[in-house]
Amino acid sequence: MCPDHSPRVWDAAASAGYDNLGGVTIVPPRPGEPRRPDGPRDPGDAWVVTPDGTRFWGRFGAAGLLAVDADRGVLLQHRVTWSHHGDTWGLPGGARHEGESACDGALRESAEEAGVPADAVRPRMISVYDAGVWAYATVVADVTEPFEPVISDPESRELSWVALAAVDGYPLHPGFAASWPRLRALLDVRPVVLVDAANVVGSVPDGWWRDRSGAADRLLSRLAGVAARGVDAVALDLPEDTWFPEIVAVLEGAARAAGDVAGVTVVRAEDAGDDAIVATAERLIATGRTVTAVTSDRELATRLERVAASVRPVGWLRDLL
Repeated sequence: MCPDHSPRVWDAAASAGYDNLGGVTIVPPRPGEPRRPDGPRDPGDAWVVTPDGTRFWGRFGAAGLLAVDADRGVLLQHRVTWSHHGDTWGLPGGARHEGESACDGALRESAEEAGVPADAVRPRMISVYDAGVWAYATVVADVTEPFEPVISDPESRELSWVALAAVDGYPLHPGFAASWPRLRALLDVRPVVLVDAANVVGSVPDGWWRDRSGAADRLLSRLAGVAARGVDAVALDLPEDTWFPEIVAVLEGAARAAGDVAGVTVVRAEDAGDDAIVATAERLIATGRTVTAVTSDRELATRLERVAASVRPVGWLRDLL
C-alpha cells in the first residue's frame, strides 16, 4: 500500500475525447500512434496540455522506477525515437491508471517496459514533481533480488545497468536530467525507525500486561502497515515526499515470544532491553543508516542521542500507526 501522490487537478469526470478542465486540455493518442501490443488502451493514456502548450503524458499523472543495484548501479531505459523526448535515456515508467498509487504505477510500468519483477525491488523513497495539473512520481527502489531487464514492449530501445558516476555522460530525458542530481545525492540515505516496543506497548493501559507476547504481535502487525505505507518525509526530517524506512523493533522479556512479521526486523533482547536498543542503534549507524529511535524513556533517549540517533516520543509513532 503506497501513497497516492495524484495531481491536485485531474479530470475524473471528463469523458474520453478532447476534454477541457480549467484551461487544461486532455488529448487522447492519435489513431495509429504506436502503443504496447497487448490489450486496449487505458483511459490514463492521454496527454495533459496546459494553456501555454506544455504537454504531459498521463491523464492521471505518471510514475517511473529508479531501481538501484548496489553492485551494478541504476537501471536506465533508452527510449525509442518516436516516443516523447525520444532517443534519450531515462527511467522505465509511464502514465498511471485511474486510482493507481505511485508505487503500483511505477512497478506496473517497469514490468511492462523492462521486465522488472515486483518482488525483486523494495521501495525506499518517492520523489514527486508536481506541476499542479499533473504530477510525476519517481519511486526509488533497492534491488533485493538481482535480475536482468528484458525489453518487453516497443517503448524500449535498450536497457542497461549504469554506474552512478556514469549517468551524467548519457543523453538524459530532460525530466530525469533535472531530477538526477537531487536523487543521486539521496541514494546514500537509508533511514531506519528503531522501536522500543516495550515503551510503545506500555504507553496505553489496554491490558497488555496479561499477554505481553500478544500485545507485541499486535504492535508488529501495525508496524508492518507503516512499512508498507511509508512515512512522510517531514516526519523523518528528510527531503522529498515519502520514505519507506526499515522498521526495527526490539522486544524484551515475555514479549520475545511474539512471531516474526514481514516488513519488520525483530531484535529479541537477551538481557536488558535498553542495552539492546542502544547496541542496535550503534550497529545500524555503523552501516550508514540514519536512525530515528522511538521511546519516551528519557534516560534511554539520552543514551541514543549520544550515539548519534535522533529520538521521537511514542506519540510520534502512534500518529503513524
